[in-house]
Amino acid sequence: MSSKPAPRKGPAPSPGAVVPSRSAYGPQPAPRAAGRRPGQKPPASLSLPEDAAPASKPAKKRRPRAKGGEARLRLVEVVFFHHYDIGRSADLKKIAAIIPAHDDLGLVKRRDTPASLQLPRPLVVQLGEGECVDAGDFECVSAQGKIYDDAAITIMMRVKIRVPLRELHTIRERRITSGGREITIGDYAEENFRRLFEAIKPAVSGIPEGSDFDRETYAAYCVIDGEEWPGDLIASDREYIAALLSGEDPNTQLHEAQVAATIGRSFSYRRSDLAIFDLDRCFIVDPSRDYEDLLLIIEHANYQLLELRVLDALLDRWLEEAERDMRLMYSGDKKTRRKLGRSVAEKSAHIQALRVDALFILENLENSSKIIGDYYLGQIYDRLCAIFNTEGWKWSVERRLEALQTVYDMLKNDMNERKILVLEVTFIAVCVILPLIQIFQVMIT
Repeated sequence: MSSKPAPRKGPAPSPGAVVPSRSAYGPQPAPRAAGRRPGQKPPASLSLPEDAAPASKPAKKRRPRAKGGEARLRLVEVVFFHHYDIGRSADLKKIAAIIPAHDDLGLVKRRDTPASLQLPRPLVVQLGEGECVDAGDFECVSAQGKIYDDAAITIMMRVKIRVPLRELHTIRERRITSGGREITIGDYAEENFRRLFEAIKPAVSGIPEGSDFDRETYAAYCVIDGEEWPGDLIASDREYIAALLSGEDPNTQLHEAQVAATIGRSFSYRRSDLAIFDLDRCFIVDPSRDYEDLLLIIEHANYQLLELRVLDALLDRWLEEAERDMRLMYSGDKKTRRKLGRSVAEKSAHIQALRVDALFILENLENSSKIIGDYYLGQIYDRLCAIFNTEGWKWSVERRLEALQTVYDMLKNDMNERKILVLEVTFIAVCVILPLIQIFQVMIT
């Protein structure tokens, strides 16, 4: 289901839109024990970690400074998601026999995640193992690949680095050494994708011509140290964080309304964590490093967006083809219409296959919303869907499918009517002309 690159993600919702939430928004929401509901005793397995935030807010401490008066160095983990659509379907069993992949262990449920939550289960493969990589400025670099049964691949790059907060925008351009070459993290992700694709290519069907696959990218900046409260950290560099999330130059002077719209909708589960989401990036503060479930929801939302966008672009090409067929049907000569008649049946069958693909994608989208439900992760998922305009993509796919089906139903009906007309003329010729010929022969004899 690949096509040429289509427009990026849908527009974010208006600044006035409100996402319903059971947890408080903002930098310092009310505390709540993980996984508890009112009146329920906390199980022993859900006790707070030792490094959880204190019950009362301590007095502010002066920020430690790096040597030479420079800004404080912070330990940051950045997770880069690269999603690719490489075809129509993939045989996961065959892929597992080709490469050393294993089933995804799924979501480790913490917080108040329902036990019924089930997300797509891809194959997982560790990338770059045994490869000589110099991490450069990074403390560590790791790569992981995920392969879905509808021929989607996710390459997840994770790096840790100590940098001042105002240098987060430089991480994308920092280089590592791989195979004797200095490359960026994005280039390294692309190389891993190409190697993985070549390895699993025999098990993938519907691969498009060329090598320009549809893709989505997303980056999660996770601050995993610090003694400040998350709200204080955001407030100290709110203009820079807003520019970082918006993809703007850090020196850009954003209007206060834009800054407020970008960082004003935050999510917090504990008093010590905070997450802000935007179109291509998010900013997470969590010294306890308990954000793996957030990363999984981010990956899932981007994966669904990619599938919807690819399907929408494919239907757009089919609508252009349907328009040409309509013109040939009503303005072409008899020979052209005869050729068209043979292809319409094939195209109608292909459209039915597209409808099945769209049905499963849309059904998975609905199931994700229902299964996640009114829980904390559901709020994160709803926020991402609103930013990505998932409903708009869904409506576009449904509308194009209906239009495409209508066009080819009209073509089939018109062609059937022409065939019926030919049959009627033939029947008249057999029933009227042949008796006249026989009478004429009798009169002659």
